[in-house]
Amino acid sequence: MIRTHPQLSGGSLRRLGALCRKETLQIVRDPSSNLIAFVLPIVMLFIFGYGINFDTSALKVGLVLEDISPEARHFAESLYGSPYLDVLTGSDRAAMGQALTEGRVRGFIVISPDFAEKLKRPGGEAPVLVITDGAEPNTANFVENYLKGAWELWHLQRAAEQGLPPKASVILEPRFWFNPTAESRHYLIPGSITIIMTVIGALLTSLVVAREWERGTMEALLASPVRRAELLLSKLLPYYALGIISLLICVGVAVFLLKVPFRGSVLVLWLIGSLFLGSALGMGLLLSTASRNQFNAAQAALNAAFLPAMILSGFIFEIRSMPAVIRGITYLIPARYFVTAMQTLFQAGNVWPVLIHSMIFLIVASGLFIGLTAVKTRRTLE
Repeated sequence: MIRTHPQLSGGSLRRLGALCRKETLQIVRDPSSNLIAFVLPIVMLFIFGYGINFDTSALKVGLVLEDISPEARHFAESLYGSPYLDVLTGSDRAAMGQALTEGRVRGFIVISPDFAEKLKRPGGEAPVLVITDGAEPNTANFVENYLKGAWELWHLQRAAEQGLPPKASVILEPRFWFNPTAESRHYLIPGSITIIMTVIGALLTSLVVAREWERGTMEALLASPVRRAELLLSKLLPYYALGIISLLICVGVAVFLLKVPFRGSVLVLWLIGSLFLGSALGMGLLLSTASRNQFNAAQAALNAAFLPAMILSGFIFEIRSMPAVIRGITYLIPARYFVTAMQTLFQAGNVWPVLIHSMIFLIVASGLFIGLTAVKTRRTLE
């Protein structure tokens, strides 16, 4: 075993500086590291930013007008004027049902032949029929809510035009805290930065130790007076700096190109990003130390970093809706806490009770991965 000392002496600092300079030169000369650190985060961020969107705009719906009265046409015009609906008009329920089956519309609304007659009766109640595809529950809910909103808005406008009070005694006006426009991009982008930094951090260090073994330079390091702490720090510090630059690039692209507001502090972002990079870089370094093969280490890093961060971090799938056993596993995933911290910094700002909770778990995760790497690092060729 390589013995460690609690403090770094002058000679130790010189050795550490020389090793860090060596790793920095390898980063500069290695195009793969530059691609992973500078090109990959931008590409992935644009993919997440424009490829994943939970907002539904210009929803394709059908309208079956079995009544051609002025009231029915007035309601149809209100649907045509909605920026959220792309309306296809027809007069046959069967044909519109076929269009729903073929996917040309996501749902349709039927105006019955006695629509105007029912409106003229005392009370003015004229129900309409909304038909959606239950095979896609989320889209069906969108269709139902959009058409319901259009229907209620038309009733209010009609009452105002006739000089009548609105029928609804209570009018709900929802307000969304922290994300008033209710755009999914505002919470998807901060979460996607977590996925990107997890993959980048694990990939950057998953190759460094394995590369030394494959090139035969590890034997020279083992024959030198380099200590275990110096070796580990020299493998972490240059890639930590590279990871922080990648994080700043991601945040800059999110704020200035994708127009996602950032309400937190850059200093707090750096602190939490540093803690998370400790766990991501430590995991990659642990895999590299254990495998001693660049290809195997890279594959293991992708599987260990991407899938848990994507599925179990709360980035897309709500953790509260998961089974109890899976929820328990999510507490072991560092990305879960970084997703929470990033979404808080972007949407709400420096909410310290949330941030401190995430920071504590990230400190534990960083210490765990780096500690396991230190235990795995031995001054032997076996």
